[in-house]
Amino acid sequence: MDEKSRVLVVGGTGYIGRRIVRASLAQGHPTLVLMRPEIGLDIDKLQMLLSFKKQGARLVEASIDDHPGLVAAVAQADVVISAMSGSHIRSHNLLLQHKLVEAIKEAGNVKRFIPSEFGMDPLRMRHALEPGNITFVEKMDLRRAIEEANIPHTYISANCFAAIFCPNLCQMRTLLPPKEKVHVYGDGNIKAIFVDEDDVATYTIKSIDDPRTLNKTIYLRPQENILTQNDVIAKWEKLSGKVLEKIYITADEFLASMKDIHADTDFANQVGVTHYYHIFYEGCLTNFEIGEDEAEATMLYPEVQYTSMDEYMKIYL
Repeated sequence: MDEKSRVLVVGGTGYIGRRIVRASLAQGHPTLVLMRPEIGLDIDKLQMLLSFKKQGARLVEASIDDHPGLVAAVAQADVVISAMSGSHIRSHNLLLQHKLVEAIKEAGNVKRFIPSEFGMDPLRMRHALEPGNITFVEKMDLRRAIEEANIPHTYISANCFAAIFCPNLCQMRTLLPPKEKVHVYGDGNIKAIFVDEDDVATYTIKSIDDPRTLNKTIYLRPQENILTQNDVIAKWEKLSGKVLEKIYITADEFLASMKDIHADTDFANQVGVTHYYHIFYEGCLTNFEIGEDEAEATMLYPEVQYTSMDEYMKIYL
């Protein structure tokens, strides 16, 4: 049996990072988690790191801003996975990921790097509206740095995280199911893709030692979870036994809602509006065929029993 790659997770206490750590351990990989010195001031994150250690992970202390220390940390792994949050637009994290790329380049031993993407494929979003296009411009800038450094890589396009898009019936600014009425984008018949976050982590770890995924983009498209907004609403109505009032929002009305969002104080929500527009009005997640230099995770790993949104939504009853 081939020896499992050593995996270093950067951002292991984050929303997707903690799941990647657990998936790495579950699949038998020697797992290292980067522990930044400043984490000692955050009791919740520190306790999470210690729980990983109890489960068998090894904590590697290094600062992203300490280049020699980061190189030394990277040198201990075969695979580096960045799971630094992308939720804070215009944040420090893009710079941090570039520093991570520089460390990987200098260490010279990493056989696979997975940057922190896990959403829409930025390569297919060159037409994205302002201000949401900043997300994709920054991710493409990082991709160029990775490829110019000749770092072996895999890009993960996980589409819509279930907890953020599904139980709320695709409503913005809430994570809970609506009680009386639901806003429907257009006619509600554009298909999107919803993926359980634990499944995202499982497929990500599955890909790291797979030669079929080297230097490719891997799309997560669980067939049962390719759904329209109307499908999602109908599933919830069936589960809850309650019919919701539907309020249909045209594309122009939806984009006009950005005028009510103050750009300086709520930039992230403006970005969110444009991303929702591309997903639920344009169908940017499903309006293309996967190419020869790309692959689809559920086809590569049919043994993974992914979570359907019918099952996922039951916990919200």
